[in-house]
Amino acid sequence: MDKIFLRQLEIDAVIGIWEWERRIKQRVSIDLEMATDARRASRSDTVDDTLNYKDVAKRLIDFVGESEFQLLESLADAAAGLVIREFGVRWVKLSVGKPGAIAGSKVVGVTIERTADDYDG
Repeated sequence: MDKIFLRQLEIDAVIGIWEWERRIKQRVSIDLEMATDARRASRSDTVDDTLNYKDVAKRLIDFVGESEFQLLESLADAAAGLVIREFGVRWVKLSVGKPGAIAGSKVVGVTIERTADDYDG
């Protein structure tokens, strides 16, 4: 399986369970791997034959930036579903990290893997 990835896509969003977190935007960092078949794009050497990671990143920036989830788990699942549904991806591995959420830790977060079957119906 070929994969296209984005690393450390940083987005400001409302995220958290505490009242003060609901009033501000905090930085989250997203790592994303998406299943693809890169053979056609490698032969044609054109962006039209590949999964356009710029389009995926722009959509995630818009979606996450407007979201107001309490849990990283909810944000990760919604973002994975968006990528699968809107970009026709069959499998994703997505991590969402929240820098500075725990004293003494650089970042905390969650990693999920989803397939298109997880969002059917």
